[in-house]
Amino acid sequence: MSLALLHTGAQVGLATFSVHPSTVIGVAGLAGLYEYAARKVDGGSHVRSASPSPTTAQRFCYHGALLVMLLSLNGPLHDLSDSYLFSAHMVQHLMLALVIAPLMIMGTPGWMLRPLLAKPGIGPLARWLTKPTHCFAIFNVVVAGWHLPLMYNYALAHHPVHIVQHLMFLAASVIMWWPVLSPLPELPRLSYPGQMLYLFLMSIPMAIVSVYISYADQVLYPMYASAPRVWGITPMNDQLIGGLIMWIPGGLYFYTVISIVFFRWQQRDGVETTAGAQVDWSAQPS
Repeated sequence: MSLALLHTGAQVGLATFSVHPSTVIGVAGLAGLYEYAARKVDGGSHVRSASPSPTTAQRFCYHGALLVMLLSLNGPLHDLSDSYLFSAHMVQHLMLALVIAPLMIMGTPGWMLRPLLAKPGIGPLARWLTKPTHCFAIFNVVVAGWHLPLMYNYALAHHPVHIVQHLMFLAASVIMWWPVLSPLPELPRLSYPGQMLYLFLMSIPMAIVSVYISYADQVLYPMYASAPRVWGITPMNDQLIGGLIMWIPGGLYFYTVISIVFFRWQQRDGVETTAGAQVDWSAQPS
């Protein structure tokens, strides 16, 4: 296997913002598909009237996700990750998994997806994919598998494979977030306690992969060892920083979401308790 990194010789900087047609086409296609679906009714040919349009918040989340995707897969971060630093590649992967994927789900109304469930084979497949145990396994197998040195180095050496790697990260991340953010009651979210347990367990495999990378006593991805040095960061330090980026910010992100879920759970219970007390009070004889 060739060990030639995808060095483009690109100069990192805002003045030389690189743009890759494949990502622009992909982002434009996702934006166009969203706006097209927002104007159609249940896959038919009539303008939507019964269902509401996506809210402003939903549009902001979805198109915000596409903007983050565009900035992550182009420009300085992309050039650093492809040609210079493993740690920059880790940032790129975390953006796909922890920012872009959840924003895309939050920005997509359930009614926009519901017609797909009626298509032959889609409903059963979707129900299988979105079972929490399957979501957990799919995401972690994809993340762990692509960080094996053989797979990771192969993706770095072959650009089409690199594109597949990123698409698999994004798809697996959308699946991973489904039990927490699902907009469809047909493919339901976990209960609040279930979400908290799920997110806690989700942080463990990522931590294991991070420890494997951070504590390695040799360069796991030799293509980055042959890259031009940036800011005086050695290959081993670059690898250590990359592992720590996945480990610490990645872990803290999950714990932050767990905290949000906990407060939502308490808020819901508080509202239900208050409503119940009002009902009981009103039932008392005057």
